[in-house]
Amino acid sequence: MRTFYHSSPMAGIIIKPRSRIFQGHDWIYASEVKKTFGEPEPGEVITLKDFKDRPLGAAIYNPQSQIIARRFSHRAQDIDLPFLVRRLERAFQVRQNLPLDERVCRVVWSESDGLPGVILDRFDDVFVLQTTTLAFDQRKDLLVEAIAQVFSPRAIILRNDTPMRTAEGLESESGLLLGEDPGPIEVTLDGLTFELDLANAQKTGLYLDITNAYPAVARFAKGAKVLDMFCNQGGFGLACAQAGAESVTAVDISEKATAAAARNAELNGLTLTTETGNAFDNLRHREKREEKYDLVILDPPSFTRNKKTVNSAMKGYKEIHLRAIRLLNPGGRLATFCCSHHATRELFLDSVRAAANDAKKTLRLVESHGQRADHPILAHLPETEYLKGFTFELMGSF
Repeated sequence: MRTFYHSSPMAGIIIKPRSRIFQGHDWIYASEVKKTFGEPEPGEVITLKDFKDRPLGAAIYNPQSQIIARRFSHRAQDIDLPFLVRRLERAFQVRQNLPLDERVCRVVWSESDGLPGVILDRFDDVFVLQTTTLAFDQRKDLLVEAIAQVFSPRAIILRNDTPMRTAEGLESESGLLLGEDPGPIEVTLDGLTFELDLANAQKTGLYLDITNAYPAVARFAKGAKVLDMFCNQGGFGLACAQAGAESVTAVDISEKATAAAARNAELNGLTLTTETGNAFDNLRHREKREEKYDLVILDPPSFTRNKKTVNSAMKGYKEIHLRAIRLLNPGGRLATFCCSHHATRELFLDSVRAAANDAKKTLRLVESHGQRADHPILAHLPETEYLKGFTFELMGSF
């Protein structure tokens, strides 16, 4: 039996003056709540009001979270099937107007598409759903119904095995929500074929947010000796091999990832050397062996998920940048990426500058990279922007 969670007309919170919502932000922290009224239940849709009792819209509520409420509408609104269908249709229309294949894309990117905590990735007729907020986790059945109505998918897979759920008091879970387990499937992006095991791969199956950077970086790969660190399923390395690299070495700590990269190379008729091991140790060993490369790519997982660990994360970024710079031939390129919102663009650039200074080398910025357009960024919600990347050229001596 499906449980429906309706908003209570009297339930809500009054927000203190000078809270961030008055500058346009959609999150309300527990410290910003002046008063709670109507005894709202966890996961309920509530009314937001300012300190003069004026309505500010509708939000989802979770008193267990530091972010106690997330606004999803500037007017009174419940979360029912017609609402979810409208939001899904609008999100998909945005993707259809982007210069990408809407059959392999992120269809819903949380707050950026008006569904806080909902991530929906499409891989042809198989969809992967993730819910990281209590309210939408309670409404998974309703989400599945809406997805089925809009897209008629062959299968919907749940990948709620992300640590992001912990902050909402949610446990890890995965499984099949609709249809039959599709097993490994093949998808094509920019002329490259990937075999994906959506039920068991990292995150939701493929890092779609960075795929736009594959060809951008690969244009420096022709005739180059390439090192692809933190390779995951081999996206950068495959793109470089396809672009005519002399050689490509792909490294990841996960044996499952390197096996997937090797399999994807085979599918595409490309040559890729894979190694399984810790990236920090691997880079250190290559430096000791005085190896040299024309292109080094660094695409690590997030080194920090909160402000408290930013300083230690920046030390990690600096170290891998220093090791990578020392491996570059004169005129070689370093392509480096960061997927943490808390490690800002300037902090990340500072780690590159500090590494170049220690290496006594000069880098010239060639290109900046950002998350793919199906991960839209909201001007009033800076947390929706998290991925940044840069390609540098190692300059000769002045």
